[in-house]
Amino acid sequence: MSSAEAAKFTENSERSAETPILDQRIYEGLAGMRLAMRRFLSFSETALSAARVTSQQYQALLVIKVGTMITMGTLAEQMLLQHNGAVQLVDRLASAGLAQRIPSVEDKRSVFITLTSEGKTLVEALAKVHLEGMLANEPLLAESLTMLRSLALLG
Repeated sequence: MSSAEAAKFTENSERSAETPILDQRIYEGLAGMRLAMRRFLSFSETALSAARVTSQQYQALLVIKVGTMITMGTLAEQMLLQHNGAVQLVDRLASAGLAQRIPSVEDKRSVFITLTSEGKTLVEALAKVHLEGMLANEPLLAESLTMLRSLALLG
């Protein structure tokens, strides 16, 4: 959290001390949401560890898969990284044989990032596993979201 975000959070927290107490069901809905997300993230970390990739590398594989051939700048933007962080991430993916750089024909300064066949196979396998994991957590997530939406409409 940046210092500006922390200051805004503190300001909002001080302001919220003056507001009425929230309905208990809002806390229950938020707790249910966080539980569903934590269960999924725990599941995801286990699956990624077994595949010997980090969460950040998997996210990058997904971004590259969606974009097919993307620039380093686009990857950095999608991953919320500085340009040099994206370069290091692509270096690790390339060293693992999962991604490759393709120089731009039009602009010699630009490089496109694409998945190798091994990267495509891995991201497909991981996506299938993650979809199953998400669907397993769907009931709690949907119930919590529905509760929060209905309470937000009342307030």
